[in-house]
Amino acid sequence: MSSTDLPGVPVAAAVTPKASTVRVAEGEELRSVALPGLTLTVRSRPPERAGLPPALFVHGLGGSSQNWSALMPLLQDRVAGAAVDLPGFGDSPPPDDGNYSVTGHARAVIRLLDAQERGPVHLFGNSLGGAVATRVAAVRPDLVRTLTLVSPALPELRVQRTALPTGLLALPGVVTLFARMTREWTAEERTRGAMALCYGDPARVSEAGFREAVAEMERRLELPYFWDAMARSARGIVDAYTLGGQHGLWRQAERVLAPTQLVYGGRDQLVSYRMARKAARAFRDARLLTLPDAGHVAMMEYPEAVAQAFRELLDECGGS
Repeated sequence: MSSTDLPGVPVAAAVTPKASTVRVAEGEELRSVALPGLTLTVRSRPPERAGLPPALFVHGLGGSSQNWSALMPLLQDRVAGAAVDLPGFGDSPPPDDGNYSVTGHARAVIRLLDAQERGPVHLFGNSLGGAVATRVAAVRPDLVRTLTLVSPALPELRVQRTALPTGLLALPGVVTLFARMTREWTAEERTRGAMALCYGDPARVSEAGFREAVAEMERRLELPYFWDAMARSARGIVDAYTLGGQHGLWRQAERVLAPTQLVYGGRDQLVSYRMARKAARAFRDARLLTLPDAGHVAMMEYPEAVAQAFRELLDECGGS
């Protein structure tokens, strides 16, 4: 968590073999930030005017910074937005130390913010990214202005049956077995399966959006570390669920000082809708938006609703 890490330092992770080019939407920019032992790709969208407060968006398990491409343009009149690819995901290579724990991902986010002196930021997180953002806000309150969590992966006593296959990825050998069993699956079949799990209504995805998702899936499958990053990050979530005491995620949620906007989907198959009320009680300064028809990625399904909730949060906090 050192603030001495500086962009531009050559690191071993930067030479990891690259797959095909990652997609960049119109108006977006990609840059690589090199830190000792860690290289992160950051996707940004220039704000409408200078002087707007910074925002950082953190994706979930198996996702990337592209998961925020629908939301970021809706907020560029209020924030200077940037979305990070967590280590081993999107266009970021694996970390040199192989640490894919929630704490490891949180440390990467903190190091990025410290190195670029972008804090305090309006911090967004989805799923795994929600757990990561919660930890960042708890241990480094100086870096976070507000916190917006979309279906955050916070511990549940009774996990939904539909979420169990994702948890199984954490078990030793399961990923290798799954990769072997599904090696004949096409990228299109994998994409349809992922959308059926993550979206409340996959039919809301346009044909162009689906084709872009298939292309991204094909790109990810070219990466030699794709399954390892998935397995280790899934194991990191499971491990975080079992932590107690001051390091437990619910205890850390109680420590968050930043005004918090929670977003939960009624059709979420990975994070139970019933956890919304518990989360609203845990965060000391929380607002709750429930979207009955949304699944696990409300910022992709209903970006306008998420953007409006954030605007209202900003207005409550004085507009910055």
